Amino acid sequence: MDDAATLVRPAAALPAGVLPPNLVAAKEPAPPALSSEPDADTASSGSQAVSAATDSSGAAAAEPDKRAYPAPAALPTQEGPNGIRFDGNDGCRVLLPEGKYRVRLSDLDTGNILYETVTGNSRVSSVKRYYIRFCIEVWDGETQILRHEYSAKDREVLIQLPVGTLGDTMGWFPYAVKFQREHGCKLTVGMAEWLIPLFKDAYPEIEFAAHSAVQPDRYYATYNIGLFFDDEARVYQPCDFRLVGLHRTAGYILGVDPTEEPPELSPTDDTRPIEEPYVCIASQSTTQAKYWNNPNGWRELVKFLKDSGYRVICIDQRAVHGHGIVWNHIPYGAEDQTGDIPLLERARWLRHAAFFIGLSSGLSWLAWAARVPVVMISGFTHPTNEFHSPYRIINYHACNSCWNDVRHRFDHKDFLWCPRHAGTPQQFECTRLITVDQVKAAIQRIPGFAEAAAAADGSGTAKP
Repeated sequence: MDDAATLVRPAAALPAGVLPPNLVAAKEPAPPALSSEPDADTASSGSQAVSAATDSSGAAAAEPDKRAYPAPAALPTQEGPNGIRFDGNDGCRVLLPEGKYRVRLSDLDTGNILYETVTGNSRVSSVKRYYIRFCIEVWDGETQILRHEYSAKDREVLIQLPVGTLGDTMGWFPYAVKFQREHGCKLTVGMAEWLIPLFKDAYPEIEFAAHSAVQPDRYYATYNIGLFFDDEARVYQPCDFRLVGLHRTAGYILGVDPTEEPPELSPTDDTRPIEEPYVCIASQSTTQAKYWNNPNGWRELVKFLKDSGYRVICIDQRAVHGHGIVWNHIPYGAEDQTGDIPLLERARWLRHAAFFIGLSSGLSWLAWAARVPVVMISGFTHPTNEFHSPYRIINYHACNSCWNDVRHRFDHKDFLWCPRHAGTPQQFECTRLITVDQVKAAIQRIPGFAEAAAAADGSGTAKP
């Protein structure tokens, strides 16, 4: 039985996972490994009635070599009576001193008793690590000595995002903002240091910290956002992210409205980078399944855009990217603006572009945040996986959406991952069969395109 159901243990027996005093602590469920958009991976997590126990010194089981997030404080950070300590860091945690105490964990919103036992000189921790409005109750004999109802108002809370990718952070961060506004907490967001300038000046009410600067002893509660592929017990997420969307999973983890909203970006130079009308494109990604694998797609599309009066600017980080014997080059005919350019400068180019064309990858999410029309070409993800765009391109006649199929575990180490058709003529047909005509049709629906194309043609009539 997981801790979503009522579970009451008789006082005569200690439940599995709670140790008698002075015994060696049980190992906690493995914290998630690096977890992010389709280029990362997570470790599976165990499930039991109580996730862990330690002795009253707070000594914990040895951590794995690699964590996606800084570890929580060794001891719960909040002080209660009789030397009891508690907090909401990495789930609900209660540390009990020597003695015999009855402890109960409840969900205030559902009314369920999640766990109850009698113990002492040990720690009781909830299985679930996502947001739950816990109530902690402790009795010494018949006397209740602690009742604490979760409230983050005016308390310090940490929300941690894994480092390494742009798109995930762009999609998840707005839900951290919702949490701060809903709870009135003093929020710190831990994220990759190179991404902090994108948001810091737009959100002065939020503290930003690189993972190396996180001080875990400060926080009343901590929540870790990620893609937990093997979390069958729903320890780290209340529902599988593949069913609700890469970004919306953060809303479910944090218990806020999962409706998507793009983040605000820090103010920057708002002048146009070039005078002529232009379109930004990004053709590179982290796995071949993400690419537009139509062999003539980009070449024909760039010609179409230039004939329609636009300069075509490629803003990928790399002009060439791949692995092993497969390498992808900047589209023929596009202007090369690739390189390690600050993301706020990328955002300036995007803000003034007529529209953006890209894949299910980070620069598409940055374009979404820059409020520019996004033409997204993707077959290996279902459209619910990303933000809504009226110009989303997918061909349902081809194999599609394997990334969102829970029967297929994404392998970020396999650059040529194609779980259904690897090594066959159908490999990567999800985007290989997306035609240039289909992409053109979406572009022609973008407001202003017909007028720009007609002006470029000089005939007053847009080309089909």
